[in-house]
Amino acid sequence: MRKLSLAPLLALLALMGCETMQGAGRDLQTAGQLMTEQGAAAQTQMNNQPYN
Repeated sequence: MRKLSLAPLLALLALMGCETMQGAGRDLQTAGQLMTEQGAAAQTQMNNQPYN
Protein backbone atom coordinates (compact mmCIF):
# COMPACT_ATOMS: atom_id res chain seq x y z
CA MET A 1 0.00 0.00 0.00
CA ARG A 2 2.90 2.33 0.73
CA LYS A 3 4.18 1.93 -2.84
CA LEU A 4 0.92 3.33 -4.17
CA SER A 5 1.24 6.50 -2.10
CA LEU A 6 4.74 7.08 -3.45
CA ALA A 7 3.76 6.54 -7.08
CA PRO A 8 2.47 10.08 -7.79
CA LEU A 9 5.58 11.64 -6.24
CA LEU A 10 7.88 9.39 -8.26
CA ALA A 11 5.93 10.15 -11.42
CA LEU A 12 6.26 13.88 -10.79
CA LEU A 13 9.99 13.57 -10.24
CA ALA A 14 10.35 11.55 -13.43
CA LEU A 15 8.46 14.17 -15.41
CA MET A 16 10.56 16.98 -13.94
CA GLY A 17 13.68 15.17 -15.09
CA CYS A 18 12.53 15.07 -18.71
CA GLU A 19 13.89 17.72 -21.02
CA THR A 20 11.50 17.12 -23.92
CA MET A 21 7.92 16.03 -24.45
CA GLN A 22 9.23 12.97 -26.27
CA GLY A 23 11.19 12.03 -23.15
CA ALA A 24 8.08 12.57 -21.02
CA GLY A 25 6.12 10.28 -23.34
CA ARG A 26 8.70 7.53 -23.05
CA ASP A 27 8.75 7.88 -19.26
CA LEU A 28 4.95 7.68 -19.06
CA GLN A 29 4.92 4.69 -21.39
CA THR A 30 7.48 2.90 -19.22
CA ALA A 31 5.52 3.71 -16.06
CA GLY A 32 2.32 2.41 -17.66
CA GLN A 33 4.07 -0.76 -18.74
CA LEU A 34 5.34 -1.38 -15.20
CA MET A 35 1.90 -0.79 -13.71
CA THR A 36 0.37 -3.22 -16.21
CA GLU A 37 2.94 -5.88 -15.35
CA GLN A 38 2.42 -5.39 -11.61
CA GLY A 39 -1.35 -5.60 -12.03
CA ALA A 40 -1.07 -8.82 -14.01
CA ALA A 41 1.27 -10.29 -11.40
CA ALA A 42 -1.13 -9.34 -8.59
CA GLN A 43 -4.06 -10.94 -10.43
CA THR A 44 -2.08 -14.11 -11.01
CA GLN A 45 -1.07 -14.22 -7.36
CA MET A 46 -4.69 -13.70 -6.24
CA ASN A 47 -5.91 -16.48 -8.52
CA ASN A 48 -3.32 -18.91 -7.16
CA GLN A 49 -4.26 -18.46 -3.49
CA PRO A 50 -6.39 -21.22 -1.99
CA TYR A 51 -9.89 -20.36 -0.76
CA ASN A 52 -10.41 -20.35 3.02
